[in-house]
Amino acid sequence: MKSAYPQFKHKKKDNGSIEFVGNLTVRPELPTYTVSLEYRGSKSPIVRVLNPTLVENPPHFYSDSQSLCLYHPDNYKWKRENLVAKEIVAWTSGWIYFYEVWLQTGIWYGPDAHSNKLIKKKDNI
Repeated sequence: MKSAYPQFKHKKKDNGSIEFVGNLTVRPELPTYTVSLEYRGSKSPIVRVLNPTLVENPPHFYSDSQSLCLYHPDNYKWKRENLVAKEIVAWTSGWIYFYEVWLQTGIWYGPDAHSNKLIKKKDNI
């Protein structure tokens, strides 16, 4: 993680997980996002946007954990050996991009693992 994304700082948490916090700028014209990526071994990582504040009930978002839905657990199995830097950061950047487009258009153009559709309208969520 350090070599690919030096802007991320890490800390070990009491539960044994490792939290990476850093900024992602997906495109120069879009805001910079501060995100937290929590590596939890063989459990799926938890990804949260710390800044800016997301709108209420965004698409592809787990409201109970306030975390991003980057993939459907039935379609992808996280393994302890997977690298957060290789997969999760890229998927988080993609989520941010599609979220910003959704804010402007009301349409989610990114993959929709929940229903296997590629487009999801804002007013249907």
